[in-house]
Amino acid sequence: MEKLKTRPEHPLEDLLRTDRIPHIWCSGCGIGTAFSSCLMAVKSSGLDPMKTVVVSGIGCSGRAAGYIKLDSFHTTHGRAIPFATGMKLARPDLNVIVFSGDGDLFAIGGNHFIHAARRNIDLTVICVNNLNYGMTGGQAAATTPRRAKTTTSPMGNPETPFNLPLLAYASGASYVARWTILHTRDLTKSIEEAFSRSGFSFIEVLAPCPTGYGRRNKQNSLQSLKIYQEKSVTKHGAHPSEIILDFDRGITLGKFVDQERPTFTECYEDTCRPPLSLVKE
Repeated sequence: MEKLKTRPEHPLEDLLRTDRIPHIWCSGCGIGTAFSSCLMAVKSSGLDPMKTVVVSGIGCSGRAAGYIKLDSFHTTHGRAIPFATGMKLARPDLNVIVFSGDGDLFAIGGNHFIHAARRNIDLTVICVNNLNYGMTGGQAAATTPRRAKTTTSPMGNPETPFNLPLLAYASGASYVARWTILHTRDLTKSIEEAFSRSGFSFIEVLAPCPTGYGRRNKQNSLQSLKIYQEKSVTKHGAHPSEIILDFDRGITLGKFVDQERPTFTECYEDTCRPPLSLVKE
């Protein structure tokens, strides 16, 4: 009798909900690569799966929470960070990861991002930046480059986009980095590093969106990767106000901020816990 063929095991089988594969991301989309780097970092960091939580919001990147075999939460639009904050404050022992997109985190969710960074909540926030609202038709976002074409800016985007690492730094994040999906080893190492430290960690991941952004700007995924390769310069320690994200001039990558300061939980314990002399036996 002929031997039955078995499906080869995926290297991330223990962390993936394989019953939900194939995923819904478009061919050439960079989210899957960013998601893989996150999962590889979870494995290599040795995080306890029973104490690790993944939170996402709405958008293409937000679908990641549905594919991971850990406690995960696919939250309401723009509210991934408040959900994650509540979990961390209720259970400080948890490793809480926020994996979402630029629209969810910096448009409707921008206010939550600012204050979580200001408070230095102990979270690792991974933002997949594909420069547009990919899930809902490719509209202009807070990160869309000036003059780029989208469904809501057919003549070109007139607005200046956010510099996400600068916004994170100015808000008080204690760890800030930027990579592309082409730099997967650097990205994975950066996520591992963020897991190992306390405080609010932010990693921006540049990723192509061939369906929403690329086709309107005559840029397929291979062309995006070529730009990442030819235009990227790694400058660890560069001040966030001086880094560049310009597909003509250049793209600055690296770890820009890595500083220790008290987390919100530590500040709360120090400020709000009553003195022992006032605690009744």
